[in-house]
Amino acid sequence: MIAVVQRVVYGAVLVDEQIISEIGVGMVVLVSVHAKDEVGDVEWMAGKLAGLRIFRNGDKYFDADVKQCGGSVLLVSNFTVAAETAKGRRPSLSPAAGPDKGRELFDKLVAAVRAQGVQVETGRFQAEMRVDIANDGPVTFIVDSREK
Repeated sequence: MIAVVQRVVYGAVLVDEQIISEIGVGMVVLVSVHAKDEVGDVEWMAGKLAGLRIFRNGDKYFDADVKQCGGSVLLVSNFTVAAETAKGRRPSLSPAAGPDKGRELFDKLVAAVRAQGVQVETGRFQAEMRVDIANDGPVTFIVDSREK
């Protein structure tokens, strides 16, 4: 499971020009489920996202996690994050899980992050979405469960 994590002051997902979810301060996380991912990857990723200390705390730049700063997480399923781009000019999407497995593990991730006490909003699985992000910093990290 791989995620692009952005610290934000605002994030929203629009489908058909309608806002379906939005957050203020927190993290927008674009998540891709890999074909080889299992439930252990979900649990690891949920713990990492809930505990990642990327928010300011007084004069300390990276000291607080999303719960400590009173923020929320906007989780957006995005299978293109798993793309292989090393060869050729067209990204290969074969590393991403198929839609059934992707939905199953993404839904488990949403539940697991919520179980950590974090307010979670989501995009719409398999929808064509516009994601509006007001990145704070900018602060952006790649989190990959294969590197645990």
